[in-house]
Amino acid sequence: MHSFSRRLLAAVSLSTVMAVAGTACSSGSGSTDTKDAGSGTYTIWDPYPQFDKTSAWAKLLDDCGTKAGVKIKRTAFDTSDLANKALLAAQQDNSADVLIVDNPVVSTLAEAGVLTTTDDNKLDTSKIDPNLLAAGQPGGKTYGTPIGANTLALYYNKKVLAEAGVDIASVKDWESLTAALAKVKTAGKKGITFSAIGTEEGSFQFLPWFWGSGAKLTELDSPEGASALKLWTDWLKEGYAPNSVLNNTQTTSWQEFASGDYAFAENGTWQLAGAKKVGIDYGVLPIPGASGGNAAAPTGGEFVTVPVQGDTGRYAVSQKLVSCLTSVENLYDTDTTLSYVAPTSEVQDKQLAANAELKPWIDAVKAAKGRTSDDLGTTYPKISEQLWKAVQTALSGSKSPKDALTTAQDAVK
Repeated sequence: MHSFSRRLLAAVSLSTVMAVAGTACSSGSGSTDTKDAGSGTYTIWDPYPQFDKTSAWAKLLDDCGTKAGVKIKRTAFDTSDLANKALLAAQQDNSADVLIVDNPVVSTLAEAGVLTTTDDNKLDTSKIDPNLLAAGQPGGKTYGTPIGANTLALYYNKKVLAEAGVDIASVKDWESLTAALAKVKTAGKKGITFSAIGTEEGSFQFLPWFWGSGAKLTELDSPEGASALKLWTDWLKEGYAPNSVLNNTQTTSWQEFASGDYAFAENGTWQLAGAKKVGIDYGVLPIPGASGGNAAAPTGGEFVTVPVQGDTGRYAVSQKLVSCLTSVENLYDTDTTLSYVAPTSEVQDKQLAANAELKPWIDAVKAAKGRTSDDLGTTYPKISEQLWKAVQTALSGSKSPKDALTTAQDAVK
């Protein structure tokens, strides 16, 4: 019990580092009360406070409860609070029956002993795309199933590119993208905007370029990693990207693109609704790798998990609830509501049939990668912090990309 408590306390401090990058949730709060006295009530905690009890999401939870023969008590938290609440509840043996958490947090909760494995809870994950499931597989075990995924790609302004004489079909790798930016600048327009802020958002946005170079997070200072950071610093030096990227969040970066002056913006699926409202004639391109192909972009989105319970008899109903929430029919409706790409090819096909514009996003998700994949688990926040510091240092001109990443790698060690 004492060692479990120590693991939980360590995990609480770790989880505060885990910021969500890529999911758009409004702030909210809720009571941490979990189970009612009656065993016929099952609790679900989720990070969607933007959906109230009249929403389709809340009704889906109730419907799944009805099918399982139980009542649902749902509590919605702000994403940044949910991990800490879950850790503290576990320490008090008062965990929710079903917990929906941002995918990088799964490793933190699993290491703390908070979550059951799919071997324990009998969840079927056989249809889930392996690259998405990997975010919930620390130590070779699977802890839950993704409810959907979002990721990053390049939005582009068709009018700006046309005025600069750029054919988007020519943009296939870093060299051709940089050539397109040069043409845009010559035409008197602005090139590309992104978020390089000194937080998890900065790491999140740098990762497609880092991974697209062939670099690995276990070796930040590799020549490949340095080439990715040099790409960004060169863009700033040449005026292809604005200095504002140093302080840009994904929201402020999007606002720059929405002005209509930029050719490209790196951003996520969660901006789709905003893109249509802005009225820009835009397209979407998966982020290219250094030598071509689609770079692996990091996945955002949540996992549906089953926490450890003192009463193991509750797992059977919890499994029914999760299976209901992640069924083909319900995944399609939920992922459409959340602007997520579904985690299975079957549901992705349904999404594509309903909306052909989702194709570049589905392609990007198929190439995507969890931030905690490669069994990084709870070491990812430490690596990420040094990575965003290196990006800031290099873009500000304080150190060369190579030196900035060497410092970062030394700090991680």
